[in-house]
Amino acid sequence: MKWKDKITLLVLALFIGGFSLWGTLTPDQAQSQAERRPLAQRPQLTLESVSSGKFMTQWEEYALDQFPLRDGFRGLKAWIALDLLGQKDVNDIYRVGESVSKLEYPLDQESVDYAASRFRFVYERYLKDSEGKIYLAIIPDKNYFLAPEGGYPALDYQELVQSLTSQMEYAQYLDIFPLLEGEDYFNTDPHWRQEKILDLAGYLNQAMGAHWKGDFQENRAEGVYRGAYWGQLGLPLPAEDICWMTSKMLDGCRVYDYETQTWQEGVYDLKQLEGADPYQLYLYGSKSLLTIENPAGDPDKELIIFRDSFGSSLAPLMVEGYSKITLVDIRYISPMILDRFLEFHGQDILFLYSTTVLNNSVTLK
Repeated sequence: MKWKDKITLLVLALFIGGFSLWGTLTPDQAQSQAERRPLAQRPQLTLESVSSGKFMTQWEEYALDQFPLRDGFRGLKAWIALDLLGQKDVNDIYRVGESVSKLEYPLDQESVDYAASRFRFVYERYLKDSEGKIYLAIIPDKNYFLAPEGGYPALDYQELVQSLTSQMEYAQYLDIFPLLEGEDYFNTDPHWRQEKILDLAGYLNQAMGAHWKGDFQENRAEGVYRGAYWGQLGLPLPAEDICWMTSKMLDGCRVYDYETQTWQEGVYDLKQLEGADPYQLYLYGSKSLLTIENPAGDPDKELIIFRDSFGSSLAPLMVEGYSKITLVDIRYISPMILDRFLEFHGQDILFLYSTTVLNNSVTLK
């Protein structure tokens, strides 16, 4: 064997052995802050797990999750794929300019139909005889703006809207597509920026006959926001600012959390600015059922929003015209049991869902 081959084998052995020892001696991490998910833990070694093959499968997942410098290698892989080799995406994550998104394609008609069937169930069970006005608004995902610019495939948004509205003839469709643009979304996350949707909130309130002046003050936390795509892509993208809008009216609101059966003063949880997902500052994060009470709102106007996570940042901007806004997320609570908590007595109803959820509606209960 030539000395060059020996050196190559020695370096490879040292690399593999060194990283194996490093991984063995380093304490396991419970969570990946970048990917916002729990990491696989060391599997238990038993005769049953070995004989069934389960141990080796779990060990492979564990070794991949706990590998030293894992996030650094993920970033290196993404850089090589996108910048060096010119790939269009990495695991369906792509970049156009400074903005990052995830491919959402093609349109899943069965998923749209399933979403429509769940909304129909809500209508038939609770809304049909409540005499309230019912509205529908569909939120375009970021690909609606980025995909054509970058030459990527995207949903047939016109077909999605037409399909859903035709199955929800009981709801008045409010078109918010023209009120949005790509810059209204975070660069590293699928969500929109609250400070960019004031006109949208005003349009929805006015279309539903609610008072709205939009007298808000902008508050900003600089360089604290790293969205979901930041961790999924693995590249060292710059952190973003995150804003929240306040007013004297919002300062007087309080929020009831049906899960914890507690009241919270104000509509923002500013402690989340120091957490892994600062977007959860809006209405205290992912909640199945919340009610915002506004003592300064119109006592004759109440609103129920069936929504996904986009509604968390929008609802505080809409509460000005209502004495009460209730947010229902049927991804986390079955619509079968809503009458245990809510009475439907003629409130305005808004179905507000992103195209991403509609195209992946298996999450709806």
